[in-house]
Amino acid sequence: MQSSAFIIAVFEFVLLLFSLSVHECAHAWMASRLGDQTARQMGRVSLNPMDHVDPIGTLLFPALVIFGPFIGLNFFSGMLIGWAKPTPVITRNFRKIVRDDNLVTLAGPASNLLLVLIAFLVLAVLCVAVPDGQLLVITTFLSIFRGGLALGANPGLQASILLCSLAILINLSLCFFNLLPIPPLDGSRVLRNMLPYSAVQVYDRVPIWVSYLLMIFVGRYVLMALLGPALRLVLWGLTMV
Repeated sequence: MQSSAFIIAVFEFVLLLFSLSVHECAHAWMASRLGDQTARQMGRVSLNPMDHVDPIGTLLFPALVIFGPFIGLNFFSGMLIGWAKPTPVITRNFRKIVRDDNLVTLAGPASNLLLVLIAFLVLAVLCVAVPDGQLLVITTFLSIFRGGLALGANPGLQASILLCSLAILINLSLCFFNLLPIPPLDGSRVLRNMLPYSAVQVYDRVPIWVSYLLMIFVGRYVLMALLGPALRLVLWGLTMV
């Protein structure tokens, strides 16, 4: 069981790095499409994690979340989230500043939802195309949350199901987390564009340490509240294939 849990943890870490890269690449790509080439010129329209790494948000915090339980650090368990180096955007390069800034901002969470959809479609195909596929997919999907893997399954097939299941979990987490209105998360950018000038001045002065505390503590409870229903909806969808 411990070995299975560690395998799942390694998959989670790799998938989180990839998902963060897709998220930031989506910001940069959308900014480029709307007229701001800043991120593209800095090489941020890229899926290479090295182009987006933030030492704390991409490496240290996710490592504590994912591998912490193996050394007794259980506080952050269940928070499969992280953040990458912010994508540089110069809004004056946009034709319609507020609209285009919001589109660039929402491109990140939208890319995570796209990865969720792709992973779900792969699982749906496996449900139909593989003998007893639906049972295996649902069993593997549920086993992730029990810290183990289903026994007796084809290793290659189970690895594919595991990757897709974790991709759904991680990208739903990243989408919900980034939509929180806490600086510097994406949701804060959308909220900032809605605030009057005087409120923006106050909002911009929120200390970074306050943001980190809010992300950790508020983010934890928001994810707990939203992930359960979202994953049950995914599971229901798999049973209906």
